Amino acid sequence: MLLIFWGCKKHVDYPIEPIITYSSFTKIPNNTGKDDKGILEISFTDGDGDIGLAPEDTMYPFNPGNKYYYDFFVTYYEIHNGVLETIVLPVSNNSRIPLVTINSRNKSIKGVIQMELYINNPLSTNDSICFDVSICDRALHESNIIRTDTIRIIK
Repeated sequence: MLLIFWGCKKHVDYPIEPIITYSSFTKIPNNTGKDDKGILEISFTDGDGDIGLAPEDTMYPFNPGNKYYYDFFVTYYEIHNGVLETIVLPVSNNSRIPLVTINSRNKSIKGVIQMELYINNPLSTNDSICFDVSICDRALHESNIIRTDTIRIIK
């Protein structure tokens, strides 16, 4: 997982709920030439700068087994005859965004998140997928949900 942030030079106010936009998806083939993983890139803004979780953030509501243990949420879809079908993969693509610490009076931040995702469902022959993605901040403000473009994978 790779995470890149940058702050604003001038004072900009964003809503306290994170807002995300889809940027790109890059497939990563394995050593046999099949698509195995990919890098999803999204942009975000957050008005109060409370993005990410520290490794020690495991008390309620960030405890294992709770929805908010993760703050990067991914729904995997396969496209069958033009219809999206939600698929639960053997390995979850949900993740924890590393903690961002802002040391200024203006807590508004914007940045880019790159997340490595599994894309090849070993239990399916389907080669067309897409993802829905959202994030939440430490105050449990949930972002909008974005959908990737259709991704064709080599099985």
